[in-house]
Amino acid sequence: MSKVAVIYWSGTGNTQAMAEAVAEGAKSAGADVSLLACAEAGDVSAFDAVALGCPAMGAEELEDSEFEPMLEGIEPALASKKVALFGSYGWGDGEWMRTWEARCADHGITLAAESVLAHEAPDDDALAACKALGAALA
Repeated sequence: MSKVAVIYWSGTGNTQAMAEAVAEGAKSAGADVSLLACAEAGDVSAFDAVALGCPAMGAEELEDSEFEPMLEGIEPALASKKVALFGSYGWGDGEWMRTWEARCADHGITLAAESVLAHEAPDDDALAACKALGAALA
């Protein structure tokens, strides 16, 4: 059984809803899942796969007071794991996700599934995509 961490930061609950759907998808595919707010995340070495969720903030960037420092701390360990990204945004065109995907590539992190974006609250299609993302990590 694979061990999957779903780590997220959410300001309005939109990304949390996505994280819960990712966790549900991984569990339904047989994984042992830990759903963690980024403040609860620590050493990820015990996990086979990690899903990371963060909404776009400011000028389409990752949340910088909690999520960014946590990400910097675990980035070195992610290169050897299955990794997937998800998040919501309220403006712009998803540039923060493209920048985040490029950052992963620069750190030798290969994404195991297509990133999932939701405009504002995730609709049924976005939640289904999150469940599929979770299943892909399992």
